Amino acid sequence: MIRNILSLNHASFIVEDVEKSLGFYRDILGLEQVERPDLGFPGAWLQLGIQQIHLLELDNPDPKEGRPVHGGRDRHIALNALALAPIQEALDKAGIVYTMSVSGRRALFCRDFDANTVEIIERPAQS
Repeated sequence: MIRNILSLNHASFIVEDVEKSLGFYRDILGLEQVERPDLGFPGAWLQLGIQQIHLLELDNPDPKEGRPVHGGRDRHIALNALALAPIQEALDKAGIVYTMSVSGRRALFCRDFDANTVEIIERPAQS
């Protein structure tokens, strides 16, 4: 088998209101919004190192209700962070509920305004 896949380029989330979603990803989590070409529908691209998250303002076939309380039991993306404390403070200030990882790792799970799950894992800088 030829192993030709190098890395993840981006992950996409369907959102109801891209401006509202930017309030979560850009303003609360602090991700950098970058230029996006006109694709014929509203959306936004957010940069994370060499990867991106694409927000797509489209009709969502997935229900918001009935999802697992703990996001680790639902499909999700996982982001690395230097520290959880500032993220927990920002989520608390915004009134966004999160749960800690049941594995014992320094990680939390939260949902955006469209019930998409984001895991954030503490990965302190190596000295």
